[in-house]
Amino acid sequence: MARAGLFNFWCYENEEFELEAGRLILRGTNGAGKSVTMQSFLPLVLDGDKRPHRLDPFGSRDRKIEYYLLGEGEHAGRIAYVWLEFYHAEKRLHKTIGIGLRAQKGASSVQFWGFALEDGRRVNRDFWLYDREAYVGKVLY
Repeated sequence: MARAGLFNFWCYENEEFELEAGRLILRGTNGAGKSVTMQSFLPLVLDGDKRPHRLDPFGSRDRKIEYYLLGEGEHAGRIAYVWLEFYHAEKRLHKTIGIGLRAQKGASSVQFWGFALEDGRRVNRDFWLYDREAYVGKVLY
């Protein structure tokens, strides 16, 4: 893994993490969200399992996937993305996998889709998950 990103997911508007040789160090106080952030990438992106006990690092069933998109009433609707970029140094090749989620307040379920970039394009470099012109200074739906 070379990079990981969150867009409109949980407390992240558009965050990107650079990994060094596949490693990432997250520092913060207890309750700061380090475990939840990692849980968002692994296993959510890799297996697509959105059940509450898989999203909580302690196995709780308290927070459904909707919480990570809508918060506690902060958003009426939201589209979010979580992605992982892999880099093969010998082949100088980037590949990205990710998921998209759409939640609406009062809706019975969250829409969910996956994507893969296998042509070398990179998120936030030459491929964007949103309309960049519409995004300037605004919170995306």
